[in-house]
Amino acid sequence: MTVCLLLLSVVAVTAAVPVPRALTRADWPEREPVVALWVWQCLVATVLLCCVTALALGAAAVFGTVRAQLFAPAPPAVTAAYDLSTAPPGAAALTLLLACGAAWTTALLARELVEARRRRAQARAHLRERAPDLPAGLPAARGPLLVLEDEYPDAWWMPGSPPQLIVTTGALHRLTDHQLDAVLTHERGHAHARHDWLLHLSTALATGFPRVPLFAHFCDQTHRLVELAADDTASRRCGHLTTALALIELNQHRGVLSCASSHRLLGERVDRLLEPPPRLGRRHRALTTTTAALVPLLPLLIAFAPGLTALS
Repeated sequence: MTVCLLLLSVVAVTAAVPVPRALTRADWPEREPVVALWVWQCLVATVLLCCVTALALGAAAVFGTVRAQLFAPAPPAVTAAYDLSTAPPGAAALTLLLACGAAWTTALLARELVEARRRRAQARAHLRERAPDLPAGLPAARGPLLVLEDEYPDAWWMPGSPPQLIVTTGALHRLTDHQLDAVLTHERGHAHARHDWLLHLSTALATGFPRVPLFAHFCDQTHRLVELAADDTASRRCGHLTTALALIELNQHRGVLSCASSHRLLGERVDRLLEPPPRLGRRHRALTTTTAALVPLLPLLIAFAPGLTALS
């Protein structure tokens, strides 16, 4: 029991502190943003699974009722292998701390989702009031699209069922047909990948646990990588140059190409599209994806190891 809790703590601390810092210094996530997003999700899942398994084992050691329910289907040899008859020192405090953390995380996620839904409903109602009829020349194949009468060139997507693409008449007048296709494909890339869920999760964790490096980096990198991933979706269909020109036309009035701009990421995105970085090979992508997927299994292997050893 003590060994399991110690190993879970080591895995959680390793995944929460040194690995995220090393990942933020690596250059390959810029080349493979989709793979990088998967790696970040696996790291977060690893830490959360460590906490959940540690909470379950600690509660089983401290409370007999939990132990009886948790190990009810298990043979006596498995229960004996965990040595739950005497709780290790500090197990009660650790269990209480983890329980509070689980409740706090659940409350943060629920609040984030409720607030996002409320804001989305208000925005949808406001946008419908402002939206004129679609221009006659705009193809219907572009999907659910809402056009706003506004000289300010802009385009964005609104999550929901179904996702809503919004574009202003200023953007329609400023962009060519190919550039408009690139912008709309970029926004559809967000919608199809459900990036809103990742953004809500990363924001809630970073807000609730600001001192945990993993969650802080996860939030920053998620907001960055989802844009790079959507840029890649647009560039594969419409071309790198067309996507870059669309990004410039849509944002040049904001000073995105200035080093002092607060929208520095937009300038980096343009540079990346004009000079695409070399991609990882298939083997490297497959190896990175598979390795990341196996990491969340570590907490489960640690938790089940005594029971599996007792059965063998």
